[in-house]
Amino acid sequence: MHFFVTGGSGQTGPAVVAELVRAGHKVTGLARSDTAAVRLESLGATPHPGELDDLDSLRRGAEAADGVLHMAQGGSYADPDDLVRRDCEAIDALGQALVGTGKPFVSTSGTLVMKADQVSTELDPADPDSVACFRIPGEQTCLGFADQGVRASVVRLAPTVHGPRDHGFIPALIAGARRAGVSAYLGDGTNRWPAVHRDDAAVLFRLALEKAPAGSVLHGVGETVAIKSVAEKIAQLLDIPTASLTLEEAAEHLGNPFLAKFFSLDVPASSTHTHELLGWTPNHASLLEDLETGDYFTQEASDRAEAVWR
Repeated sequence: MHFFVTGGSGQTGPAVVAELVRAGHKVTGLARSDTAAVRLESLGATPHPGELDDLDSLRRGAEAADGVLHMAQGGSYADPDDLVRRDCEAIDALGQALVGTGKPFVSTSGTLVMKADQVSTELDPADPDSVACFRIPGEQTCLGFADQGVRASVVRLAPTVHGPRDHGFIPALIAGARRAGVSAYLGDGTNRWPAVHRDDAAVLFRLALEKAPAGSVLHGVGETVAIKSVAEKIAQLLDIPTASLTLEEAAEHLGNPFLAKFFSLDVPASSTHTHELLGWTPNHASLLEDLETGDYFTQEASDRAEAVWR
């Protein structure tokens, strides 16, 4: 099949594109720059020049394909209203191009849209008061096309999608530990986070495109880890002590109140329904294994984290 992909040159996107190509699919990827185009070509995909705000370009890409995967996100977290508007407009443009075709349309969200302090499942409603509530309108826009002849589904990724060149939450935790000489967690550290290896997430996206039923919500969760266990592994590998911090202390330690809030959350999520529906079985390294064997403790990793989060 021929899939049109947005976000194919981002952090998770290249693994997804590579997985689709390995499976024998043709991939065309939205490319906002020459660098992105070169990256897509190196993965075996065909670049489609355009910006996420270029809705005509998105429609053309979707119309020419057998299905669409939307992973890109435009805008800034500092302006969530604009972020929501841009995401929903892009999703609507892509979906409109598929109406009545029965083609697959997979959009991306995160498990942090779910209610905290409980194990959330794919069948539970998203929480409008969640820390990632800005992603809910995009979910709803995509799933709305399931009633318009589109095989629409949503993949909610774990907050930690780990693998090489990660510049997400975990590198920020490591960078803070390096700066302070102590690896921190909040409170008693028993709050839980979902995690998934990037290559396992890539397989899930492929399976969603190939066979997810219309209206499906899928969880890209390979495991659940306690934040204290992550802090302890970081401490072990840096040979520094651990410490319990308050929310205010963590904001100073990490240099970012937003990060401190995220690391305080207890947000476990189940992927049992996804396993049963698609036969998806994560089999790559766990987060703690990846910390031991990956590139998380290189200077380059620290520099990336500082550039993103400080």
